[in-house]
Amino acid sequence: MDAPESDPCPVKENVPLFNCDQFDKAVARKISQMLLFGLSTACVDNTTGLFKGPASVAVVIRKEMVDYLKQRSQAYIAEATIQGGANATSVDEFLEGPTEVVSVLIDEFVGTKRNLFSRVSGWLSSEGREEKIDDFVQEMETNVFWPIDRREAVAAILIQNVDLRNVFHCSIRFDSAEQLAEHKSQCGYRTLNCMNNGCKAKFSAMHAEKHDLECPFKIIPCEQMCSEMIMRREMDKHCITVCAMKLVNCPFFQVGCESAFPQCNLEKHCSEFLQSHLLYVLGVIHKQEASMEELRMRVQLLEKSHSINELSEALDVRSLTLAIKEQEAKMRKLERNVSKIQNQQELIKNTK
Repeated sequence: MDAPESDPCPVKENVPLFNCDQFDKAVARKISQMLLFGLSTACVDNTTGLFKGPASVAVVIRKEMVDYLKQRSQAYIAEATIQGGANATSVDEFLEGPTEVVSVLIDEFVGTKRNLFSRVSGWLSSEGREEKIDDFVQEMETNVFWPIDRREAVAAILIQNVDLRNVFHCSIRFDSAEQLAEHKSQCGYRTLNCMNNGCKAKFSAMHAEKHDLECPFKIIPCEQMCSEMIMRREMDKHCITVCAMKLVNCPFFQVGCESAFPQCNLEKHCSEFLQSHLLYVLGVIHKQEASMEELRMRVQLLEKSHSINELSEALDVRSLTLAIKEQEAKMRKLERNVSKIQNQQELIKNTK
């Protein structure tokens, strides 16, 4: 009897072995900040009421928190699906963003580290707790206790674990290292550095356009259409101070001219409206002593005088007032001299 033929071993399908591990840097950065704040909260709540500070347990609690988050993030979505049951909307809420999921997991972990004193003393709702947490966050940042690149590495793992829709990380796999390398150079999640001088921002390629529209260090044309190119973060200061197109009131506004114009047109305005400004200033100088007709005659005399150029160079009330008074004084002196000569001539004529 022939031996039965054995079934051939099943042929395994070729499974791509090279994974793209790039992720959304903005989300990872946000989660990295949540990790630092969560660690600070756990350390403070674990040591409050005891004769030791949060720094004394930070190393141990950091390791425990990372391990907890990695393990829980792997099972969290499955648990959410089971708990959601037929309510698909409930599950969708968990799948919308890694930051929300990680926030829940961090809160869970922090709750496990609270000592008895922090649970029963009203400590959790006290203002002192928030201050102590913020102080320890600042202390860890100053001492570079948990560098941001290491926190972002943890954040990347958490994103991959909970981002089942592949919205915040790249999950494409390749058959060769060469294919992966080619993809990484074009992947929308690849890290880019801002090229604007002074900006140290890093972001995923997919957010490059958004960053470019917001980068405070980008040099852009003046918003008020002057000829200057201004750094975006300096734009407000430029526009309200030195911008040639900044709207200004006429310097003779206080005496009656209500015009407004770009400050680069100041000299042009004062030259074009010299007659009006002279009339306004003369009205102030002579107040009720002269009628409007007499003021207009004085303006005509001033315009015919040899000092009209000096008057047109006066760009404010004070300087124009001084120029007018000086010119009127010269005119009065000339009038007195002319009158004196005329009187002398009349006297000589009468004596003959």
